[in-house]
Amino acid sequence: MDITGKTTLIGLLGRPVEHSISPFMHNQAFHELGLPFAYLCFDCGEEELEEVVKGLKALGAKGWNCTMPNKVKMAQLVDVISPAAKAIGAVNTVINENGTLIGHNTDGVGYMMAVKDAGYDVIGKKMTIFGTGGAATAIIAQAALDGVKEISIFCRSSSRYMEATKKMVHMLLEETHCNIKIFDYDEDIIRREMNNSYLVVNGTSVGMEPNIEKSVIPDSTYFNNKMVVSDIIYHPNETKFLKLAKEAGCETFNGLYMLLYQGAEAFRLWTGKEMPVEKIKQLYFEN
Repeated sequence: MDITGKTTLIGLLGRPVEHSISPFMHNQAFHELGLPFAYLCFDCGEEELEEVVKGLKALGAKGWNCTMPNKVKMAQLVDVISPAAKAIGAVNTVINENGTLIGHNTDGVGYMMAVKDAGYDVIGKKMTIFGTGGAATAIIAQAALDGVKEISIFCRSSSRYMEATKKMVHMLLEETHCNIKIFDYDEDIIRREMNNSYLVVNGTSVGMEPNIEKSVIPDSTYFNNKMVVSDIIYHPNETKFLKLAKEAGCETFNGLYMLLYQGAEAFRLWTGKEMPVEKIKQLYFEN
């Protein structure tokens, strides 16, 4: 990719970000289509986020992605927010339109496309998900809108996201036919809700590098071989959560294709063009 005086910045804001493959994916797509953009990672947390956003805006950046832990706070910093991002309460993609920041959330769309790409159909079935941060709530909302029959959400009662999650669930119960319930982390309830689920999802950062020995589920007895088990984490490639599921005979998949498809939607929002997904798959996802 050639950097010239006309090259415009797009980036990723999060912590940690050094493991991200988003720069490879987006820069390759820019190169393939001959677009004058460069995608870089910026390590920043919630404390610095507002100042970083001001800086990117002043520099004329075309836009940026947000990853953990910045998605919820970013929703408060944009000037305009899409209906989906507003309902979720989290933004993972920002477009800078001549100084006006427009916030979107592509995580839910990306995840549901990843489920389909992995060869599974959760529509009309039950899903259990752990977590209520930006990515998890996006998945919950999109799953309900797409036609998942039932969703059990596990969120600690002390979570700062609890009230926002309750509001989102109330809205989804009114607007969809999905039966959604929120539970605190209780061993017996977790076992019960997981036991009759088609798809079980870790929507938290538990198990991500460098804390790879952690899992939201303590052992493999919680799983049964009728479940499909998914983790939104892709680094490491196989989290402890997925290893435990495999021990129980479950089919599993990680967050790589969620990353790909949410990125493809963000790419379209920034550029107005479709990401060459099959080419990106061949180069970075299938080797």
